[in-house]
Amino acid sequence: MYRKILMRMRMMNPTRKVVVGWAKEYKRYLSTTTTNQILLSPPLVSVDLPEIWGSTSTLYHHHPSQSLVSHLDEEKILNLVSLEKDVDGFHPINMGNLSMRGREPLFVPCTPKGCLELLLRSGVGIVGKKAVVIGRSNIVGLPIALLLQRHHATVTTVHACTKNPEHITCEADIVVTAAGVPNMIRSSWLKPGAVVIDVGTCPVEDPSAEYGYRLVGDVCYEEALRIASAVTPVPGGVGPMTIAMLLCNTLDSAKRLYGFT
Repeated sequence: MYRKILMRMRMMNPTRKVVVGWAKEYKRYLSTTTTNQILLSPPLVSVDLPEIWGSTSTLYHHHPSQSLVSHLDEEKILNLVSLEKDVDGFHPINMGNLSMRGREPLFVPCTPKGCLELLLRSGVGIVGKKAVVIGRSNIVGLPIALLLQRHHATVTTVHACTKNPEHITCEADIVVTAAGVPNMIRSSWLKPGAVVIDVGTCPVEDPSAEYGYRLVGDVCYEEALRIASAVTPVPGGVGPMTIAMLLCNTLDSAKRLYGFT
């Protein structure tokens, strides 16, 4: 399918190229650009260019808690991104459709979609299970809670103002955590046999590491291994799934653009 799309794209315009990745030039551009400049220059964010299959907001990098361009107005830029090319799944209409029964978003946010894919492909039962989502961000917490509800889980969201979060979490069959607090989830937080998906990515100092730090998750991995039936590592767990789902969304966008069903 991907090869057919490429062939049709080349027939329509042989000068088009496919670029996947992160270029330093984009980071430099965004760090020196204002919101008004972007709003006045729609082509710069790939809104109407037919050769662009998907447009990401590039407001976040690696993890939702690490804002890449904090001086830009997130809401205005998300509204600018074309709905049909919103491969991040952050557009308000896509998020709204995700939250409503009987409606389908064109794109689902990549990290939550990757979390759900991990559960489904691992054969984890979701229907009727108790699920706890730790964190309520628009990027991870909210959409994964909505996705779990769509698959008929009973979902509880734990956040900074929740009382007795440990007590709530230890009753969950499925735990998805995206708090950004290193090693917050200890063995006492987990029900024996629970499935744990750790979205947290936290740098901690480590002089022995190549760059002077290493990445850990929200979950104390060694303790969780003794309690949970399955737990994702950090790094190497949810991160690769996020990238895979971004490419999946981009391919879906291209298939719509070139008339493939």
